[in-house]
Amino acid sequence: MDFELKTLTRARVCTEKCDALVVLISQEALAQGAGDDPVSQLAALAVKSGDFDAKPGKLLAGYRTVGIAATRLVLAGVGDGSPKNVRTAVTAAMNGLKNGNIRRVVLSLAALNEPSVEVVRAAVVACGDAGYAYTLTKSKAATAALERVVLAVTDGSRAQAGFDKGVGLAKGIALAREWGNRPANHATPILLAGAAKELGKLPKVKADVLGPKEVAKLGMGSFLAVAQGSAEPLRFIVLRYDGAAKAAAPVVLVGKGITFDTGGISIKPAGEMDEMKFDMCGAASVLGTFRALAELKPAINVIGLIPACENMPDGHAIKPGDVVTSMSGQTIEILNTDAEGRLVLCDALTYAERFKPQAVIDIATLTGACVVALGGVRSGMFSSDDALSKALSDAGESSLDLCWRLPLDDDYAEGLKTNFADVANVAGRAGGAITAAKFLQRFTAKFPWAHLDIAGTAWKSGAAKGATGRPVALLVDYLLGQATPIAKTKAKQAGKAATGARPVRKPASKPRAA
Repeated sequence: MDFELKTLTRARVCTEKCDALVVLISQEALAQGAGDDPVSQLAALAVKSGDFDAKPGKLLAGYRTVGIAATRLVLAGVGDGSPKNVRTAVTAAMNGLKNGNIRRVVLSLAALNEPSVEVVRAAVVACGDAGYAYTLTKSKAATAALERVVLAVTDGSRAQAGFDKGVGLAKGIALAREWGNRPANHATPILLAGAAKELGKLPKVKADVLGPKEVAKLGMGSFLAVAQGSAEPLRFIVLRYDGAAKAAAPVVLVGKGITFDTGGISIKPAGEMDEMKFDMCGAASVLGTFRALAELKPAINVIGLIPACENMPDGHAIKPGDVVTSMSGQTIEILNTDAEGRLVLCDALTYAERFKPQAVIDIATLTGACVVALGGVRSGMFSSDDALSKALSDAGESSLDLCWRLPLDDDYAEGLKTNFADVANVAGRAGGAITAAKFLQRFTAKFPWAHLDIAGTAWKSGAAKGATGRPVALLVDYLLGQATPIAKTKAKQAGKAATGARPVRKPASKPRAA
């Protein structure tokens, strides 16, 4: 799907030829009364008759409406016009259109009063989400008819930043959803490494891939132990986005890449085990984030680490009671082979030390306990650093990709003690998401660290089964917020110039997953 930003007045929107015109209507717009254009008059008439109101997601559709050049017209209520309500409205409208023979849609924000960057971004991302369709393994998959969405606004210069951000996010989220949705035989560690290499062809992005021999040489005994039960060879993927000066400390993203999780010898129940193809959604979110970075080009350095392998119950597989040595030198007693995600992540976290990072964030479909705690609304967030925690929480709010901080009290680590190694890989059932985070925390002493448990948010089950692309939006907002001060100043001045304001010169200053 392609996106286009176009400056159009309310009247001009009505004359735009397209297969469908979607007009967002706010409570404020209705309160102002009917304008001179046909859409405004129609909306006022529909409200008066009780057929339409501005409640978020409320729709009114028309076909070949008099005075409207578009074949189809959809009025969509956005309530107070907040980013969340705009997302709800656009999602509802686009879902109603995507199964028809519609190639070009004009989405009009002209009735909204100077939509913010966040509103414009939300509208574009919602269009991208609604337009995504999985087709890879369908023999007769119909090509999506929708080819182009034109975002109509009254002030293109003011909307440009939000539009650009939305397009970058839409591309990143789509990539994360695609790899999350692919079945395990179409998303092996080797194929996942291939996706990373494709990203390495984009501006400012580089990709390196290590195989079993290189990983063994690094001493990643914990990662190797998980992979040893599978016929599919592991891959350790290292992505690099260089957007700032070489000396600038990077942010490191570590994505859990278990491309299929049977649970190993501690095998999972058969019911819904197919959903364990989603156990690499942490890795998929890292790929999606790098896709967005390549589009948005922020002034920041980012490293992406993906330990990718399968967890299988082969004759060579690790057994409960086995003790392995991690890259950090700490020994781990494996009490449950289905708690494998933390075993691959801990070696990747140790590897992250070499980059002397400003922060490290790991993203993993780690525990069913997090699903019980937070459901599918918010991702679980754990951090040893208050500033990092706040930045991630703020990014979650601004991106509508929410997270919630959970505790890391030292008392939770008591259950990880064992007589036979430095640490056990599981504790009891109580507080399972927290004890998993406490295990990971042992490998993060040398940098500010946060852990995102996305087991409840990375995919949906049931009729809507599929990857969500979360938390790409959260990660991108966080990273954009860490851009260098020089880049932020330039962006701010560019924004003021675009709106006619003069820049002010200032002196320089220094099952689920397990």
